[in-house]
Amino acid sequence: MHREEKIWLTLSFGMIMIFMFITGYQAFAQGMAPPSNKEIIDPQKVDQQASFDKPGITKIGDKEYEVVMTLQVFSFNPGNIEVPAGSTVHFTLTSKDVVHGFEVAGTNLNAMVPPGHIQKITQKFDKAGTYLVLCNEYCGAGHQMMSTTITVK
Repeated sequence: MHREEKIWLTLSFGMIMIFMFITGYQAFAQGMAPPSNKEIIDPQKVDQQASFDKPGITKIGDKEYEVVMTLQVFSFNPGNIEVPAGSTVHFTLTSKDVVHGFEVAGTNLNAMVPPGHIQKITQKFDKAGTYLVLCNEYCGAGHQMMSTTITVK
């Protein structure tokens, strides 16, 4: 093996180790691992399950809200959501039928919502405006119509 090959192999191995260390540090020390929420629900009985029987927005603290939302054939329930600027919103989501997506344009909020699973995500809305919420997982013939808004005042 030539000297240059040894140098490149050593540099490559070193870079891989650095990347693995950084990823491990972010996942364990900074809590940036993928969500591992394992709550499940019977998708046929979503409307009978506590909290999902009355989807909506609830104030749970000073500028802190919980939104319980069901996603189903081409719609979000509840639809248009309004919160004051600076609010932290905890979303609890489930799907009644097929895999849906939950993406809030202009933020880093993006989640997959499969039927039978409960997805919990949190976002702080500092800037006033209207945020478009889209389904970013193909869910059928009317998928392109599945959207709603979050209005931050």
